[in-house]
Amino acid sequence: MRYQISGKQIDIGDALQSHVKTELGAIVQKYAERPIDAQVIFSKSGHEFVCEATVHLSTGLTASAKAHANEIYAAFDGCSEKMDKQLRRYKRRLKDHYKDRSQPVELLGASSYILASENDTNGEEPESLQPMIIAEMQTKIATLSVGEAVMQMELSGAPVLVFKKMDKDGVNVVYRREDGNIGWIDPS
Repeated sequence: MRYQISGKQIDIGDALQSHVKTELGAIVQKYAERPIDAQVIFSKSGHEFVCEATVHLSTGLTASAKAHANEIYAAFDGCSEKMDKQLRRYKRRLKDHYKDRSQPVELLGASSYILASENDTNGEEPESLQPMIIAEMQTKIATLSVGEAVMQMELSGAPVLVFKKMDKDGVNVVYRREDGNIGWIDPS
């Protein structure tokens, strides 16, 4: 597994880096078969240290955790506990959801675009109603059940997940509602 350990305006020593690699590596190996890479960023917010960790798994899932503490090691320990809990839940759900699945998750190619926000116009009236495309990227849309889609959305911390429902054509969406519940859009 590749590690990227950095600090935002904080000097990260070799001892902390080796501690992060040892602890995070043990947690990820316990629950994930093929982790790809991990990114850990330390920063300071007022008097507290902040640790943000993101782990990319070969299944396409991204698990992330964040913790605050007065000491930098305590911030990492809190973050690693959250990561451990997330991956443990992921592994348990994976056993439940994938026990009936005979084929691996199918991924479809799609284009992803980043559009300019209204703030980028500097208060001027836009020339047309067509939004300006800032970037274009390729992305993958997974073929999942609704339960699997909700699980992946929760584990990645994303507010929305687009997926193709198994045994059905068309694209579905699950999203977190303002009331805390999860919405599901299933076009007919």
